[in-house]
Amino acid sequence: MEKSLYPDNPMKTMKKVKNHPLIFGTLLLTATGLFSRVIGFFYRIYLSRLFGEEGMGIYQLLGPVLSLSFSLTAAGYQTAISKIVAEQAARERKPSLRPLAAGLSISLPLSLLGALGVYYLAEPISIHLLQEGRTAPMLRILAFSLPFAAIHACINGHFYGIKKAGVPSATQLLEQLVRVGCVYLLSARSLAAGRIPDIAVAVLGLTIGELSSMLVAAAAAWHYLPARPETVFRQGPSCTDSFRNGFRRTGKPAAATLYRQLLSMALPLTANRIVLNLLQSVEAVSIPSCLRLYGYDNVTALSVYGVLTGMAMPFIFFPNALTSSVAVLLLPMISESYALGDMKAVRSATVRTVRYCGLMGACCMAIFVLFGNWAGTTLFHSPLAGYFIQTLGFICPFLYLDTTLSSILQGLGMAGRIFLMNVFCLLVRLGFVFLAVPLVGIKGYLWGILAGQLVLGCLYLGCLYRFLKKH
Repeated sequence: MEKSLYPDNPMKTMKKVKNHPLIFGTLLLTATGLFSRVIGFFYRIYLSRLFGEEGMGIYQLLGPVLSLSFSLTAAGYQTAISKIVAEQAARERKPSLRPLAAGLSISLPLSLLGALGVYYLAEPISIHLLQEGRTAPMLRILAFSLPFAAIHACINGHFYGIKKAGVPSATQLLEQLVRVGCVYLLSARSLAAGRIPDIAVAVLGLTIGELSSMLVAAAAAWHYLPARPETVFRQGPSCTDSFRNGFRRTGKPAAATLYRQLLSMALPLTANRIVLNLLQSVEAVSIPSCLRLYGYDNVTALSVYGVLTGMAMPFIFFPNALTSSVAVLLLPMISESYALGDMKAVRSATVRTVRYCGLMGACCMAIFVLFGNWAGTTLFHSPLAGYFIQTLGFICPFLYLDTTLSSILQGLGMAGRIFLMNVFCLLVRLGFVFLAVPLVGIKGYLWGILAGQLVLGCLYLGCLYRFLKKH
């Protein structure tokens, strides 16, 4: 029989893609991420028309509280679980649910304390920190989402570590669908009764969406994994026993070692993210205040802030679904290759990441610069949003590249350097907020974003270049 002129037929190519965890996982996460962002994109348009620019500004003020709470209770443990599971799979070929159980035993109590703190301190937070008393009722609703987000994040960390992106993809899409559906139904009911919906409806939809995704993720961890104990727990205890009994089968030394390993990774990441989120919170709260120093009244300042963060920024971040998917899956892949000493795989993944993410960023920059004004005016009915989109388009090459480079550096164990570089970038932006915004208005903040992203991209590339050259 004659050999085919083509080295691979389509069926073989599809099989290779499916068997390659990074490619298949990236495609899966990207597909669901893009679909979720399409839904979220139209959801933002719906919110902006329903609640107006000032309402969007008030809603966006909740972002710092949510991100800071998540960083304190869950973000570091998700990354640590993913890294530990990936390294365990690389060395022992026997990933288990013990890292997940350890992470949950720490993250869940922290999230419950955080929820109580946000709920009972909503008034002081809204008045003294956010400087907007109307956010207090929304903060109380938001508090209920913190435990759901912590459980969801830890379970996702486990699935990312074993390179099974299906569950995180499904829960991400479900969360978006439930959130949008709840807000639409509640708003439609209020409008039908002749009442104007309150912006708190959007926060309620966020909480219900997080609850639904957590329930599906927990069901997957409980039912899906035990169905295949022979592939996930070779020569080990069953998944159900490990999950239910925690560490009783492993003994105290193994449990202590696991906790020590988990905390040694999670605590620096958590501390880094807390500091970064504190700086971001100062930045977010200070923008409306500095706009008032420029000469805007309170309504105009919140409206400009709402257009920038609620309309233009999500539009710029829309293509980031692809690079975010790559970044999530790069971390365990780089960690596994580095643990095995396979620097060739690390170098290959880095070069391809820089090449393709840089190219995608350049293409997106051209599109946003050329069509930004049209997009803002047509989609959001806001010429100001169009101006923001057009200006922020210049950060795309570095924005999309920085997302993946950060994940590579984390996989190589450089969390400390990432923290210092991000702090420096945020300090640059804060300098523009406090010095430029009171003088030239919102243009000063746009210049700060451009300068900070450029500095961060150069620092990431320089750090990675020196590491690869050394090894």
